Amino acid sequence: MYRRRLLALAVPLMLLPSGCALGIDDRPGLSRPAAADPTPADAGPPPPGVAPAESFAVGRRTLDLARGDRKLPTTIWYPNAETGEFPVVVFSHGLGGRPADYTDLLTRWASAGFVVVAPAYPNTTAGSAQNALDVLNQPADASAVLTAVLALNDDDGDRFAGRLLTDRVAAAGHSAGGITTIGEFTRGRDARLDAGIVLAGSTLGVGTGFSGKETPMLFVHGELDQVVPYSSGKSAFDAVPWPKAMLTLPQGDHVGALSAGSSFDVLAGTTTEFLRWSLYGDEGALERLPEAAAEGDIAELDDQF
Repeated sequence: MYRRRLLALAVPLMLLPSGCALGIDDRPGLSRPAAADPTPADAGPPPPGVAPAESFAVGRRTLDLARGDRKLPTTIWYPNAETGEFPVVVFSHGLGGRPADYTDLLTRWASAGFVVVAPAYPNTTAGSAQNALDVLNQPADASAVLTAVLALNDDDGDRFAGRLLTDRVAAAGHSAGGITTIGEFTRGRDARLDAGIVLAGSTLGVGTGFSGKETPMLFVHGELDQVVPYSSGKSAFDAVPWPKAMLTLPQGDHVGALSAGSSFDVLAGTTTEFLRWSLYGDEGALERLPEAAAEGDIAELDDQF
């Protein structure tokens, strides 16, 4: 079903202007909880550490968040453990998508020890007006949602109280959500971000002005993608001035790697090792990352970490 929705929306996404003058919507505030400063001083990379070795049971909760009049219902997948503190990953869905479409991947990340926060954007989610230009407002939405969730770490009455590593944060996204993610490192730079994952994304509308602290990024793209051309993803990758890698799926399309199968195993394994390294400071994960990318000999990794 999601594959059919994406193909139907391919044209408006590709027509998103690369030089669009629309800025990031700066309407203030969240409905809950109170916002914090989204641009603290650079904290640098996480200290060396070891990511959890166990696979956690995964819990799920929803929050009714908003930025001004922009409703942002948010689904969170998290390690359902009695103890421990966990990094946070903000995930942005594609045009015409919804967080639930990515359950397989987001559950994999949560089971590895990450709190995965996935808002549904008001004008690009399934059932909305499908306004591709509104993608340009989504980096600010993602930052607002991140502020709300991180604030729960200090809310004594919340299940996340004292459980979030608020200085270990990544952004990730697919397709239009990949554009959103890149925007969080360019026009809408959120200084709290320590890592980024871009799945079949591009710089359309958000530019290549990567700024702020050095932040490792992982790109994943299929060479047979008919929605966001591989060349667009490669150009975005080439523009990143920081440590980076690009996982190429020669037989991959726009959505095939997001569901069960050998491509999904490579995608999930490689991105999980990347998060373990970039957010937990696990050097062993960095060493394992090329092995995960090589599983099944169906992908190629340009490793510039």
